[in-house]
Amino acid sequence: MNSVLSYSVAGFGFCIDGASFEPANLRPFRVPEVSPLFCVHVVPTLPSSASPLIYQTSDGPGFPEITLFKRADGYRVLMKPLPSQPLAATMDVSADWHEAWLKLEGSDNSFGLNNALMLLFAFASAHLGALEMHASVVMQGGKGYLFLGKSGTGKSTHSRLWLQHIPGSELLNDDNPILRLMPDGTARVFGSPWSGKTPCYKVQDVPVGAIVRLSQAPRNEITRLPLVQAYASLMASASAFRPLKDLADGWHRTLEGLAAVVPCYHLDCLPDQAAAELCYKTIHD
Repeated sequence: MNSVLSYSVAGFGFCIDGASFEPANLRPFRVPEVSPLFCVHVVPTLPSSASPLIYQTSDGPGFPEITLFKRADGYRVLMKPLPSQPLAATMDVSADWHEAWLKLEGSDNSFGLNNALMLLFAFASAHLGALEMHASVVMQGGKGYLFLGKSGTGKSTHSRLWLQHIPGSELLNDDNPILRLMPDGTARVFGSPWSGKTPCYKVQDVPVGAIVRLSQAPRNEITRLPLVQAYASLMASASAFRPLKDLADGWHRTLEGLAAVVPCYHLDCLPDQAAAELCYKTIHD
């Protein structure tokens, strides 16, 4: 392929240069041209680098591992599908996160490219009111409802219960939607090319109706969160690296604004129809 491809996700453009393939999840978001927020150059080699470690993810043995180093002119990022597996990609990034040089090193090049794009999108948009959320999102009645929670809590299950039992429900994204605090102060949620194990890549967006954090429980009970707890709930599910203070300040402003305008709830629940119906009746306008 080796041409420049342009994409638009949640109103932000980016481009990929030098790739010999295009992951299928990106194709719905391709556009003829774009004013890019960032560009990725896929390259065969990168210079050697001995740089100080800034941060390494520690989500556990079943999750990807990302390691971040500081360089004189930016950053170096190493990406693995799992901590125990070989490198999938190495990436050098400019200090402003707007340009990157990516070397794909593993057998799964789609993983390397997609994870590079997700990281760059989150970091380059940190001061622009956007957040990648670890969430499942259902659209219903012209609004989007985000379900948050730790991996294995049942976000996808709860979305599926809405699809089965709440008329008019439609899945927007099942893993990494983009949540935006818009310039007018409203909140919208956007589909993205990244949807975990569920292939749901929709170029759609809707106003946010509510955000709900799920916890497994022997009963179904829902409560609205006060502002401070709402902020903490959102922060726990946002893709952000806290050690990067400048970016963290941008994410903080976005989280603060979203917590002030979006109703946030906590749902203790069983994986059943009653939980979906209770949640819908409580949070639906």
